[in-house]
Formats: sequence, structure tokens, C-alpha cells
Amino acid sequence: MRFFVTGEQYRKVLLNTCILLFLGYIVLFAVSAALMYFHQMDLTPASVVVYYLGDEETFRPPRSYEGMLEVTHFHLFAQGMLVLTLVHLLLMTELPVVFKILLGAASFLSAVANEAAGWLVRFVHPGFAWMKVGTFLLLEISLSLLVLCVAFSLLFGAKKKRPLTAK
Repeated sequence: MRFFVTGEQYRKVLLNTCILLFLGYIVLFAVSAALMYFHQMDLTPASVVVYYLGDEETFRPPRSYEGMLEVTHFHLFAQGMLVLTLVHLLLMTELPVVFKILLGAASFLSAVANEAAGWLVRFVHPGFAWMKVGTFLLLEISLSLLVLCVAFSLLFGAKKKRPLTAK
């Protein structure tokens, strides 16, 4: 990522194009994640409870331990890598350090808390359904902000012309 530090990203069309295409890919990911969420639940705690605990009237079984473990295993790795990549790109922008720290922390914590919330609803108490709704929204918002900040920085950031060093 030396391109960001040295200012070379403004002279590297291919690098900028790759990063912008990656950000577009992440937008598609966020949209598909939201569609998957809303296919199963909505933003009410009652829908979250029905999804995790099941409903006899609609013949919906509760989520199984094994099924939840499989989803969590994949999500922890994939979301961790996604957030790490986006936060890494954010760190190379000229935004205030405090903003970068807060947005990065919110992204990591919301991803982990979103996974934990399903487990808490299923195996601890249905009242954690509010946590699931809130962390889903926070994760979607934080991913969107990460994408927007990096994209705006690339497209509209100060174009510093720094001399290239021979290292």
C-alpha cells in the first residue's frame, strides 16, 4: 500500500481502477447480504425470534446448533478479511485518525456482534433480537461508510505530487 503513502495512487490508473472495482464488488456484497437478511427476517425483533427459535404455526423449525456453527465459521473468516481489507484501505486516506479508528472499530465490532446476536437469541434469550437488528444495521452502515470514504478519497482526494524515491 506504499502507493497511498507516497501519493503514487494518483498516478496509477490501474491501481485506482482495481480498488474502485473492488469497492463496487463490496457494494454488491452488501446488497446481497441485505437481500438475504430480508429474505429471512425484517427489522422487527419478532421476525428475528421466529427465524432463530422457529414457529410451530408456520412449521418453521428452530435454527440448529450445527447449522449456526457452519454459518458462523464462514462468516467470522470472510467478514474479518473483508473488514480488514476495507479498514486497511481507509487507513491510507487523509481522513482524521480518530474517525478512522472509530469507523474501523465499529466495523469489526458490529461484524462480531452480529454473529453473536444470533447465538444469543437462539440459546440465551429472545430479547437479544434487538441486538441482531441493531448490529445488522450498524454493519451495513459501517461497510457503506468504509466504501464511500475510500472511493471519495481516491476520486476526489488531494492530488499530492511527491517525488518518487529510489528505494
